[in-house]
Amino acid sequence: METPQGAELCFPQLHNTSCRKPMQHHAESIFLYTLLSCISLFTVALNLLVIISISHFRQLHTPTNLLLLSLAVSDFLVGLLLMPIQILLIGGCWFLGSLICRLFYYASFILTSASVGNMVLISVDRYVAICDPLCYSTKVTQKRVKICVFLCWICSVFYNGVILIDFLKHPDKHNSCYGECVVVINFITGAVDVVLTFVGPIAVIIVLYMRVFMVVLSQVGAIRSHLAAVTPFGSVNVTAKKSERKAARTLGVVVVVFLICFCPYFYPSLTGQDMSSGVEFSIFGVWLLYCNSCLNPVVYAFFYPWFRRSVKVIVTFQILQPDSCDANIL
Repeated sequence: METPQGAELCFPQLHNTSCRKPMQHHAESIFLYTLLSCISLFTVALNLLVIISISHFRQLHTPTNLLLLSLAVSDFLVGLLLMPIQILLIGGCWFLGSLICRLFYYASFILTSASVGNMVLISVDRYVAICDPLCYSTKVTQKRVKICVFLCWICSVFYNGVILIDFLKHPDKHNSCYGECVVVINFITGAVDVVLTFVGPIAVIIVLYMRVFMVVLSQVGAIRSHLAAVTPFGSVNVTAKKSERKAARTLGVVVVVFLICFCPYFYPSLTGQDMSSGVEFSIFGVWLLYCNSCLNPVVYAFFYPWFRRSVKVIVTFQILQPDSCDANIL
């Protein structure tokens, strides 16, 4: 956005050093703030439904759902804490001081990394469940999943502390004027980050889900061969093709959503540029990244019938009844 000399100052009392507000049309500003506020609200609401469902109903206390719960918590915090502050940044002025600026970007990086880590853990869980179902209950236990989730969050905290060490020490280093909150990551650090936070996780997710897809196809083929002698070929073929399409659709949605939401954010590092989070970049790259937190409960939870049943119990206030935690949700 252009900021001509006649633009309004963020801090009029600091005429020589104050940042200037971007020139925006009133209608455009209202639409943008309304849209982003709705995204934030939906992100909080959807992930809160996942958190309440898995936490409340005993039938849902499984290792897989524990991973979904961790993912929902990170995405819930994105909608509750990061999105509202990011909306303020669109105005072009930062009024919350350098301490909040540091905490905001640090929390943003932590929650994003934790969300990606949780998605990788979910793909590993699905891989073991489909490819080694007989040993799943012994390999994937509640204790092991809790340890993995804990390590995921701890690693996110320490890893991003290292990535942002220079920014945390000198938060105003790259500010061009007073009233700005900008974090800049140099090319080398950005290249490492893009490998560990984007290229690596998406490679793991694709490889595991492709393996799952191939196993599902082989199982469908085995079922088709087994039933061909006693079932009309046409009906078997239709059932098999439906299973194949469902497996392919799930794989496609997981990978495509991840790529769409993360590619624009990591584009500067992928093209050899410094990663920065200024006003213009936040509107597209960062917000698309945040939208992944809104889409995650749709991709991972709405595919499960138990989630639809638990939401019905919650929104109709049946959850307030005694012993509702023991309700039959599965």
